[in-house]
Amino acid sequence: HSSNRLEPTTTIVTSSMMMRIATGLVLALVALESARAFALTSSSRVYPPTTTIRLATSPPFPFLVASSPNNPKSRVVLQESAAAAAAEEVPQEDGEGESAATGGGTATISDEVFNLVKGIVGAGVLTLPSGIAAFGNAPSAAVPAIFLITIIGLLSAYGFGLIGRCCALTKTTSYRNAWGASISPKSDWIPAWSVTLKTVFATLAYSMILKDTFASLLLAAGYNVSKTIVLLGITGTILLPLCLLKDLSSLAPFSLLGSLGMIYTAIAMFIRYMDKSYGIGGRFATDLPAALQPAFGSVGAAGAFTASSSILVGMLSTAYMAHFNAPKFYTELKNNTIPRYLTVVNTSFAASISIFATMASLGFLTFGASSSGLILNNYSPKDKLMGLSKIAVALSLVFSYPLAFVGARDGLLDLLKIKNRTNSFLNSLTVGILGTITAAALVIPDVSFVLAFAGSTLGNALIYVFPALMFRAAINKLPKATKLQKFEVKAALTSAALGIGFGVMGVVK
Repeated sequence: HSSNRLEPTTTIVTSSMMMRIATGLVLALVALESARAFALTSSSRVYPPTTTIRLATSPPFPFLVASSPNNPKSRVVLQESAAAAAAEEVPQEDGEGESAATGGGTATISDEVFNLVKGIVGAGVLTLPSGIAAFGNAPSAAVPAIFLITIIGLLSAYGFGLIGRCCALTKTTSYRNAWGASISPKSDWIPAWSVTLKTVFATLAYSMILKDTFASLLLAAGYNVSKTIVLLGITGTILLPLCLLKDLSSLAPFSLLGSLGMIYTAIAMFIRYMDKSYGIGGRFATDLPAALQPAFGSVGAAGAFTASSSILVGMLSTAYMAHFNAPKFYTELKNNTIPRYLTVVNTSFAASISIFATMASLGFLTFGASSSGLILNNYSPKDKLMGLSKIAVALSLVFSYPLAFVGARDGLLDLLKIKNRTNSFLNSLTVGILGTITAAALVIPDVSFVLAFAGSTLGNALIYVFPALMFRAAINKLPKATKLQKFEVKAALTSAALGIGFGVMGVVK
């Protein structure tokens, strides 16, 4: 596996430095939280015995609890934060001290956690084992992979939290409007185009995954049909009619199938890893072509310090991509104070990190260097346990496809300022865009490339760069920004620089 060879020393140093900076930044944010805790608990101000102060701060760190020396019953609860003085970002209320709610949302925290995890954990998680295989072929390669999954997940959670806080600061309800209010309305087309193009890449990835999945299902049923015919058939008979629907509300319940499918897939992958069905002498070991059979070598954790690890970094940027919906989650949350919003963010990303680490490790530890760009391709067509997983994922993508497609189509119409949207025009545009996406899906051979490229460019901008720039501009507009707030601006900009570095690594590779 040629991609597993160690690169020259200069490349190793560069990759190592990027990982060290990422780790250092997370530790710096933890230190910032500790400094804030000390500043608040050492304050001479005396609070009423029953007062609970909840300060709006940032993810993804655990609660810090301290008792007031003036009254043991009083307590100061610092909500998870790397953020300095976020309590000053929005008006404070008497008594509770929480940031004032600004919307009329009705969603509970549990509702939002479920929906956010469902939005983060999509089909992209099925490509992560190939990202590990890009730099290693020994089981120990899973260790630095889990480290990268965790670090990038924490930084992604921080960016998601920043976007909601920017909406609170600027009193806006969308990514584009938050940019316009904090930076400049003249350049609000930048995040708008980024979100739209990211959605286009998502539909392209959906088409490629559907092509592989349905071809595998047909082969299991005894029909050896080319992937080209499969995708053209699916697009013409299923996807096009769904994308032409004028009301997609009836498709929303089917999105639950995606979450259930991923849970089932993770369990099935664990069973197959434990029973060694694909190992030497396993019952499915000889059902696969040589390129998909398990293959292990000697390049383990050390492979993470080569340029090839940038492929996994690019994939992870896409894997956590839900940030264009951050304003929606903040606005629709019932009693949307910043602490409640950050509870949603912290819980959701913690669950997503665990799912990513589990599924990526199980896939790689089962197939090693042969892990396919879509790990489901590695499992035998005769494997009924995994066959059910393929069916669940396929159905989930079919019903999720029009939701993503219409978002991309309408985004293009908004950006191009096309207001004459007759049914005939929308139908013609739908056919044209869907045809272009389908043609690209037939030409591009590997879905992991699409996800890595989109993540290294658009994903890094939406997750790291744009939130940091908006937060910096919003803080600069405060009448009196605290020292800790100013320090956090530097931390946010460091996160943005790190995201740019990850993006460059992914695009160059």
